[in-house]
Amino acid sequence: MPEPVDGNALAGPLSELFSADLTLATGRCLGCGDVSELARARVYPDPTGYVVRCSQCDDVLMVIVEEPDSVCLELRGMSWLKVPR
Repeated sequence: MPEPVDGNALAGPLSELFSADLTLATGRCLGCGDVSELARARVYPDPTGYVVRCSQCDDVLMVIVEEPDSVCLELRGMSWLKVPR
């Protein structure tokens, strides 16, 4: 498994889906209840996308899979995501 980078690595792929900067979005981890900005998450880049893990408990928060004609976003590890305007 590659070394993680911080959640700021999500700025590029998420900007393709949302007009707001989602690295500033706040989410709550289902695993430990930590509430923090996505920029604090641990991001594991992969040739097909990204695995985003909680910076506190290391549970998976989000998986992003990039395909040639689409992007799949799974938010299985967050109870909510608050996006600033």
